[in-house]
Amino acid sequence: MGNHRFLSLPILCLMALGELNAADKLTLPVPELYRRIAWGNRVPPEMLFAIALAESARSSPQGERPWPWSINVAGRSYRYSTRLEAWKALQKFVKYHPLKRIDVGIAQVNLGWNGQRFTSTWQAFDPYTNLQSAAQILRKCYDLKPGSWMDASGCYHHPAGGKPANRYKTIITQRLESLDSEAISYQVYYRPQANFVWVEPRRLQ
Repeated sequence: MGNHRFLSLPILCLMALGELNAADKLTLPVPELYRRIAWGNRVPPEMLFAIALAESARSSPQGERPWPWSINVAGRSYRYSTRLEAWKALQKFVKYHPLKRIDVGIAQVNLGWNGQRFTSTWQAFDPYTNLQSAAQILRKCYDLKPGSWMDASGCYHHPAGGKPANRYKTIITQRLESLDSEAISYQVYYRPQANFVWVEPRRLQ
């Protein structure tokens, strides 16, 4: 998303790919891990997943899914087959572009405004950590102006508001319409298990 203060954003759950099939293309369930991260940070699971889809969606046999090995530089998006490939590309980008023009990972978190959330550029690509950061940014946006999670999503993309934020909210609305939220409960809040281990996704054919 380049030069935005609270940046975007998301398969964290490539693990979730196994739960989905072609019939789910029009009504996607929110993967469990998105729900866990969202609940742990007190944000709507659907909104977090919709942001990830808006930020890093990539086609797969199961339809569009957020892709963690993604980079956006000055408004141009790049998708890589592996984390290592993405990280190597990032090392080149940072030599020629300001960090505030570079967004990384499944939720496209901006390195200039939010790079302090990561211990390294390698960690920035970790889907779990990247989504945690996105959820925290989204929650901060909401707390700055409580009452509307849709407005918070616009802030996530462009805190200054205006046309960029409004365009993004339109995209998020479309993404939300594709989700199946019937099974989601907002009454339970819990954090991911301490022994959770991220499994590297398979290379897409």
